[in-house]
Amino acid sequence: MTEIDRLVETQAKELADAIPKRRLQRALESFGEDLAISFSGAEDVLLIEYAKQTGLPFRVFSLDTGRLHAETYRFFDAVEKHYQIRIEYCFPQAEAVEGLVRQKGMFSFYEDGHKECCGIRKVEPLRRQLSGLRAWVTGQRRDQNPATRQEVPLVEVDGGFTGREGAALVKYNPLADRSSQDVWDAIRAFEVPHNALHARGMISIGCEPCTRAITPGMHEREGRWWWERGDAKECGLHLGSDDDAGRPS
Repeated sequence: MTEIDRLVETQAKELADAIPKRRLQRALESFGEDLAISFSGAEDVLLIEYAKQTGLPFRVFSLDTGRLHAETYRFFDAVEKHYQIRIEYCFPQAEAVEGLVRQKGMFSFYEDGHKECCGIRKVEPLRRQLSGLRAWVTGQRRDQNPATRQEVPLVEVDGGFTGREGAALVKYNPLADRSSQDVWDAIRAFEVPHNALHARGMISIGCEPCTRAITPGMHEREGRWWWERGDAKECGLHLGSDDDAGRPS
């Protein structure tokens, strides 16, 4: 068993019954500036709130695909101002985006699936960002996607990405066992910023062409890539192997 494997096993047991803030604090204590919080939506801003409450220094990064809603960009700006931080924005490689759009057009994903576009606009920039880290924090919850996230652990060795100098990467999911209701109760209690699109029925928010509002009774992920089958509603950021991680071909 490697040192990282031992750390993950030990902290998984230690944090099993801890509150999310304590889980995040333990992550920050363990990795400091070598760890960053992945930020895009409601769960993630709650992680930023908890990080701020710990009093420890922390880093935040976000993937800017170039196709986000205007409201999402305003949300990012509000979060930066509220917490007095600078988000480390990660952008796709211009040549790859240009090649895809010139070859297949602006909306090829409606015809041949979202994996290729997400691979270029999200997975590759994430891979570059994580290559400079030893650990990262996500807002994944087990109830977000019954088909793919039911077994999300609190602490794990990332099976899809590697960290600095190709080393194993630790991944923390402090909200894994929390519900959407838990998250929103905390957001309201702490009066933290949130995306204006939530009030318009968009619960899980991604790129503008791939997100739409849901109706009562629908699962939150049904508003993402709605033209595809339910078990395909992942972009490749949180899958367990490089083959599944949406690496652009």
